[in-house]
Amino acid sequence: MCPTNQKHRISGEQCSLSGESITTATPTEWILESISGGSLRNVDLHTGTNGWASPPGDLFSLRSKNYFTKRTKTPSGEYLLSPAGMDWLKSTTKLDNVLARSAHALGKSLKSFIFAVNLQVPEKDHHSAVFYFATEDPIPSGSLLYWFVNGDDSFWNQWFKIVNWIVKGPWIVKKAVENYGVCLLGKALTCNYHRGSNYLEIDVDEAVRVFETKGKGFCA
Repeated sequence: MCPTNQKHRISGEQCSLSGESITTATPTEWILESISGGSLRNVDLHTGTNGWASPPGDLFSLRSKNYFTKRTKTPSGEYLLSPAGMDWLKSTTKLDNVLARSAHALGKSLKSFIFAVNLQVPEKDHHSAVFYFATEDPIPSGSLLYWFVNGDDSFWNQWFKIVNWIVKGPWIVKKAVENYGVCLLGKALTCNYHRGSNYLEIDVDEAVRVFETKGKGFCA
């Protein structure tokens, strides 16, 4: 597990269901410590290799307020949660509910809310790519983020999506994965949801199949 310690804050804006602007947070000390403490290192977005980096939020275009009438998308803007590190874990058995494990420091951070996505890759040895996001600020009641973290399996299956974007790679790979394509993971794969007092973890079973399926569809 990752040897992480903590402390944080986020700044930017999110919108409630009524359209009101809500102040979010920026990384502080514990987030930075968590980022540097993960088993997979944080690297430069443009020059780094063998690690992870966080691109600016406005790189991704999402549905705008008038999407259903004009079918337009706009840059997403600031993140609602700060990236808080990544782990590449190996085990003889599938790793579920990582944040609930007693050795995981992020799961013990009671002053914050942690969101984790655990992409499980089954092989002879089981691997998990676990992405962590966090905030110390209370999640505003009535906001879309509040609705999401307090949902149920049915709600999460309907709304949890992954937006693909290949930064570098052969043209055929980019075409196969479809940059900016959206996949509802809860419908494509089995997702197991774990809601703790201060976290939500989504374990995506056999996550690699999402990309395999897209690649096969393109080749066909």
